[in-house]
Formats: sequence, structure tokens, C-alpha cells
Amino acid sequence: MGMYLNPGNSSFSRILKTDYIDKTGLIALINKRVDTEHSLICVSRPRRFGKSYAARMLCAYYDSTCDSRPLFDNCAVSKSESYANHINRYHVIYLDMSNLLEKVKPEQLVNFIKDNVEAEILTAYPDVIKGVSFDQTLLHTVEKTGEKFFAIIDEWDAPIRETPEISKEYLRFLRMLFKSSGTTEKIFAAAYMTGILPIKKDGSESAISDFDEYSVLEPGEFAEFTGFTESEVKALCEEKGMDFAEFKKWYDGYSFGSEKSIYNPYSVMKALDRKSVRSYWRKTSAAEALITYVNLGGDELQEKIARLIAGESVTVYTEDFENDFETFKSDDDLLTLLIHLGYLSYDEQTSLVKIPNEEVHAEFSRILKKAKNKRLVELVRRSEQLFADTLAGNKEAVAAAIQAVRDSNYAPMFYNDEQALPYAVKFAYIVCEDRYTKIEELPSGRGVADIVYLPDPGERLPALLIELKWNKCDDAAIGQIKEKHYPAVLKHYNGSLILIGINYDEKTKVHSCKIETAMIGSLG
Repeated sequence: MGMYLNPGNSSFSRILKTDYIDKTGLIALINKRVDTEHSLICVSRPRRFGKSYAARMLCAYYDSTCDSRPLFDNCAVSKSESYANHINRYHVIYLDMSNLLEKVKPEQLVNFIKDNVEAEILTAYPDVIKGVSFDQTLLHTVEKTGEKFFAIIDEWDAPIRETPEISKEYLRFLRMLFKSSGTTEKIFAAAYMTGILPIKKDGSESAISDFDEYSVLEPGEFAEFTGFTESEVKALCEEKGMDFAEFKKWYDGYSFGSEKSIYNPYSVMKALDRKSVRSYWRKTSAAEALITYVNLGGDELQEKIARLIAGESVTVYTEDFENDFETFKSDDDLLTLLIHLGYLSYDEQTSLVKIPNEEVHAEFSRILKKAKNKRLVELVRRSEQLFADTLAGNKEAVAAAIQAVRDSNYAPMFYNDEQALPYAVKFAYIVCEDRYTKIEELPSGRGVADIVYLPDPGERLPALLIELKWNKCDDAAIGQIKEKHYPAVLKHYNGSLILIGINYDEKTKVHSCKIETAMIGSLG
């Protein structure tokens, strides 16, 4: 067992001792491509979406120096026709590029890989003759042992993201290994790479253009292996006695291809282990970059970010993104990067993006506290004033603030039905996003749309119950709040309440407002 050659199955064996979700169906997909024209596979996913787990699983399955049947015989892949044909049949080269960058200086990376893999080959197979080049040594190994190599490269794009000064040399190395040729086909049965970004194409110099790519934008048949499915999370919650609805609110929201409900696996497992449903995003390096990327954009991007924080979806054109962390020609490029990083969920049928869940929403809400763009700063300032006026019961000022948002660029383009009204209200109260949990009842008939803000634990603030009306009156909105009683939403809340009734008159195009203060017992 080596570090880079044939690492064995001990790492995957450790994974199986935890609350493992069976994702071995991925192996069956890959087996279909072994020794075919489509044997080079690159799967890009956000951080925390199980890339390394998948890589260790593949090492255990394909490594010829160990017997992994006891690990896989009860897994999904064992039922596939190809299971016995490929298990423990290949020399595995396993490279964790992020880990390697921590061990050597960037300029030494390629030679370090060549030297160490070659040294392990010559130690394991003394009869192999060292070639004049690295690929020749690999070829001699195949000829001597009768077994091809299976390359597994985790975080393949780390050198390009973190040390761009060595990109050309690193890409030439990959080109030497995987550019379609008779030699490559003789050496490798297949290669599987994972990364955050899709492959950056640069014409004839593209080192790995022969790989079939499966990104979060176009995951194809790999979609169900991008994260946890809803049925998988439900089963885990039932087993652990935890509230599935909370897991859905905090960790669901991603849409990958045909899979419309994908959960963040890292956070799901953390929540199960710690028996606490909360944000685990901030523990990762990805969280620190969000404000940096958002601040790179201009006023238009800030407006879109405000819409997203308020709960709206926005359209994104992804085709021009150059698959790197440096080249941003438009706000669409920045938003596309946020999709690849897992900050936004993308629907490829509608080209719409949204903030996927409560966990990521909390990170976006932090942007409001550190806003630098003048428009976003002004929006926050006005929202803070609106919030103060709401607490003070200043209904005229509240109505005027909602009116100002309706007249601004932040309002929906078509303010012509009841669905536009809650958007305007959510923009107006945007500062509540990091202090409250927002609960919405989508419009269900003309003139009905509720927004409830419940203060987060530790916040000594009143709950806000907002009823919206279209061509009615603000008294009717307040009356409806009292009629509904909100038993489900408020059953665990014992503080004070502010009832806010807002009406929009379609003829006069004017908002009116009524505000009352109440206690939970007064609503029934």
C-alpha cells in the first residue's frame, strides 16, 4: 500500500463505520466507461459535497492490491452486471492535489508527483524498468504486470485556483498523461477527476479537453451522486429521531439536472452527528470568499444580491463564464461562479438562480453588515429606518418606505399583481434577514400573502406579522391576522407581536398601512 500508488481500502473502510449513505451506484456508471472512448471523466461540485469521499470509495473498489469485496458486497454496486468485472483490477494512482500543495513548493509540484509515483512503482514492481519519461515508466508497468492504471485525482483544479503561476506546467503534465493518443489508451483504463470548477478550455493548449465533463450546471447522469437526495435524508432523520422539516429548511434547495431536491451532505452529517440543525457553512474556507466576490460587482450585481437575499430568483446567463477565479467580464460571470461554489442553486430549465437554503442565506445576510456598495448601503440604511418606524408604530413612515421601494430599481419589474407586493415588502424589511426567521405563505388567491418574521434565539425583538392586501384596506389586513390566529407558526413563541397590515391600491398606486401591538395570548 502506497501514498500515491495503490492506497488501499482502509480509508473507505473507515467511512463505512460512520452513517454512510450508499453512493456506490457511481461506480456502476464509471464501469460503463472503462476502456471506452469515454473513459476520462471530470465531475465538478461545490466544496463540502462529498468529492473526497467519492475518490476514496473509488480507490477501494479499483485498487488491485487489496480485497474490497467485503466492503462492497452489500452495497448497491454489487447488484450491477459490471461489479465483478472491475473490482480490484487496476493499479490506482491517487492524487489529492490540495494535500500535495501543502507538502511542496508550487514550482516543485509536478516533479514531486512524478518522482514519488515512479519511486512507489519501482519499489512495488522491481522488474519494471524506469523509462526515460514518466509516461514510459507507466507503460512499462502495464506491459510487465498486465494491469492498466486507473487515475483518481481529487481537487484537480487546486493548483490552477491557488497557484496560477504553475498552471501552464501543471496542465502540460496532465496533457502528457491524458491527451488522447495510443499511449494513453495503453496506460489508463480510466481516469476520474473531481474539482470545484469545470475544465478551463483554451483552444489548442487545453491540457485535458478529452475529458467528459459533468458540472453542477450540466451534471447529466451523475446528478444523483452530487449530494444527498431527499429520500436519503428522510431515512437518516427517521433513524436518528431528528426533525426532517428542519433539515429541509436548512440544507435542501439545490437542483442538479433531473434531481430537484439535493441536500448539502457535509452539513447534514454534521447536524446528525452533533444533533443540532444550524449553519456549518461558516466553518469552511468557502464562506470567507462570498463578500469578496460580491464586492467585485457593480450596482447591478448588488441589486441582484438584494433580490436574492429577499427571497427572489434572478436570471443568470452562464455560457460566457471562463471557468476560473480571475476572469469576470460581467455580473453573470460572478453569479455563475457562486453557482459552482454552492452559494446559489441553478435551474437549468429556467436559467434562474436562488439562495438554496437557510444555511447559505445566513452567509448572504452577513453581506448586509459589511456592505460597501453605495446602493446596497443605502438600501440597508432605509431598511433600518423602516424597522425602527415599525417598532415605533409609525404607520405613515412604513407606508412611505414601502412606496419608496416600489418606486426603486429593487422592486419587481411588473408591479401588477399580488405577487409583486410581498417582494417589495421583503426588500423593505431586508435588515430583518439576519435577526429573524422569515416564514412565508405564498399568494393563494388575489389579495392574500402573509410574511411572518420570528426573532432568532437571543434576539430581544418582537415578532412581525404582516398581512398584505390588494385593492382592499389596511384594516382588513389587520382583521385577517386576528382571524387566522397563526397557531402553528407561533406555538413556540411567547413574546410580543407587531401586527402590520399593508394594502396597495391599484388605481391610486398608493400603499397604506396599519400597525398594532399585541401579545401572543391576544390572538387566541
